[in-house]
Amino acid sequence: FVSESPDLARLIERCEFDTIYHEHACYYSLTALDNLLRRHGLFINDVEPLSVHGGSLRLYAAKRPAPSAAVRDRLAEERAAGLNDETAYRILARRVESIRTDLRRMLATFKAEGRRIAAYGAAAKGVVLLNYIGAGPETIDFVVDRNPHKHGLFMPGVRVPVSDPARLLEEQPDYVIVLAWNFLDEIVEQQAEYLRRGGRFIVPIPQPRVVGAPSFPRSKAG
Repeated sequence: FVSESPDLARLIERCEFDTIYHEHACYYSLTALDNLLRRHGLFINDVEPLSVHGGSLRLYAAKRPAPSAAVRDRLAEERAAGLNDETAYRILARRVESIRTDLRRMLATFKAEGRRIAAYGAAAKGVVLLNYIGAGPETIDFVVDRNPHKHGLFMPGVRVPVSDPARLLEEQPDYVIVLAWNFLDEIVEQQAEYLRRGGRFIVPIPQPRVVGAPSFPRSKAG
């Protein structure tokens, strides 16, 4: 039996809270999957970490136990990280709150300086992030996305309009929040001209930072 699912350990490690939404109802640790499969007479004998969706696990199970070193190491890692009790989740909650504090303070400072701010990626994780930090049209001028079916629509909840990425060069906002941070390298390559003209990216996860500028000071809560 071969299965692939989001990796809870990597989500917590990288504070990827914005990937939790209605289509992604479950995030599994290998420990939980091991317990689940054992109830049905299957044993995880190998596991392969993948980069998909910020971190996924591909596991291989069979009717006879023959766990690889990768399986034993990952189960030990999850125990050490506190994934089997509430420890890791309380820490995650504090880190998520810190991201909101830092990002809201960063955006407020930039707006007070008269800067224009846009965002890249009208995806579900972007909807989660913008609604969580409470950033609407008063903060974000527009969102761009390469999907033409989203152009002319609005980000749910915050009502920020969605446009074609060409608008970045047309208007050259001072900062662009990369909502689709899992495609950061691709976006940087696509928007090389925007950056060359002096534009800057704000990467919100796992801690707000500005690409191409000095790091913004973190809050004490972080």
